[in-house]
Amino acid sequence: MLWFKTNRVKLLTTLLLAAVAATMLLPFLWMLSTSVKKQIDVFHDPMIWIPASMQWNNYKEIWFGSHPFALYYLNSIKVTALSVIGVVVISSATAYGFARFQFKGKNFVFLIFLATMMVPDQVTLIPRFILFNYLGIYNTHWALILPGIFTAIGIFLLRQTYLTIPGDFSEAAKIEGANHFHIWTRIFIPLSKPAMVSLIILSFTWNWNEFVNPLVFLTSKKLFTVPLGLTNFVDDSGTNYPQMMAAAVSSILPVIALFLIGQRWFIQGVASSGIKG
Repeated sequence: MLWFKTNRVKLLTTLLLAAVAATMLLPFLWMLSTSVKKQIDVFHDPMIWIPASMQWNNYKEIWFGSHPFALYYLNSIKVTALSVIGVVVISSATAYGFARFQFKGKNFVFLIFLATMMVPDQVTLIPRFILFNYLGIYNTHWALILPGIFTAIGIFLLRQTYLTIPGDFSEAAKIEGANHFHIWTRIFIPLSKPAMVSLIILSFTWNWNEFVNPLVFLTSKKLFTVPLGLTNFVDDSGTNYPQMMAAAVSSILPVIALFLIGQRWFIQGVASSGIKG
């Protein structure tokens, strides 16, 4: 009897979560459906989920039409890839220092790092604008890449993971003659794969979807990233909803693909780091 009650609760919970998930997926499915429709069928009543004739020309116009969407993609790939590489290297090295080095004021410095998470990004826009203009990197991709490689969340996530690695590993490596660089690269990084993947997914998503910084620091259209190029396309296309949705689908696919590939490690990494919400 207890087994039946337990399984019934699990079944009801699963059905409830499935219903909630379905409602979350509806906007994406509508966007996907609209991207292959004719303009006249977008607001057809009743709604047509699967159009009789797939309009793949909407995607062709996006990628090879008057708007250089392929160039926006290349720009986003460049900015995101360099930012992710920088985040992983710098966050990992810094987290290793906080987790394994002992120095005066370590906890206070770490609290200062965490305190930066409470500062809204918009507060630093003007100082960064002045600084980037002075350094000569305004209206370049470096204005997006350099700030993107420093993140307190990445340092916190990896530090929490490194603290769970037994100190005996480090001591054994030191006896064998390994220095801190070898311990970091050959022990800590391989043992923290889930946290690393989590950081890569989070950093990729943040940088790929970033809109405010490109809007402020980029003025040349040839440097536009996907979010800025998408907004520019929407402003120019007016009410051409099928092409707008085709552009939106194209912009979100890399994030979905990356998450599906690394979701197992992502869940493990977030669980092991203690991050919630």
